[in-house]
Order: sequence, then structure tokens, then C-alpha cells
Amino acid sequence: MTTRITDPTQLDRYECRTCGYIYEPTKGDATVPAGTPFEELPADWRCPICSSATSRFKSIGPKVGTVAGFEENAGYGWGVNVLNAQTKNVLIFGALFLGFLFFMSIYFLGN
Repeated sequence: MTTRITDPTQLDRYECRTCGYIYEPTKGDATVPAGTPFEELPADWRCPICSSATSRFKSIGPKVGTVAGFEENAGYGWGVNVLNAQTKNVLIFGALFLGFLFFMSIYFLGN
């Protein structure tokens, strides 16, 4: 059994659309050596969790680098897909705090 030396940033990971198993080429599988790209898997290879064929897998991009499909989805919603994590946290927790203040204002109006 030989291990191929490849650049992990160039190898796309594939997710099983049936069960969610992710094939990572850098790790390989119990029956496939590490470094084997998804395109070079044996024809009879199946998902180790649900036994689905390779046609049920979808590329989710490399583990390091860009995420597959992000550019296509960035325009959907109210524009929050283009915000970074810190800005999203400020929006979420700010809205929760504002809601708490409104709730407390109703409580104090009753007293």
C-alpha cells in the first residue's frame, strides 16, 4: 500500500447526500489509501456508512481554502451571507438585548 503525496488544498472533499458522510482524500478510507482523490476511487467503492454509490456524493470543496458554493449563495437573504462572524454576533446578541430591554420596559410600566 503506497501513500500518494498531494497538496491537501487542491483535493475537494465530497459529502454523501444520503447520510452526510464526508470523504476526505487526505485521510482516505478503510479500503482506500490516504491521498486518493475522489475521482480515482475504485468503481465498486461505496459510502462506508450507508453504502451509497459515488453518484450520491457532492463536492463541498477543499478543507483549507474556499467553500464550494459560497459565491453563488452570497447574494441570497438580507445580505448577511457576506458579513463576518463578529458582525453577525453583534447583530444577533444586539437584537436579543434590545428584545430584553423592550420586555423589561413593559414589566416596569405595569408597576
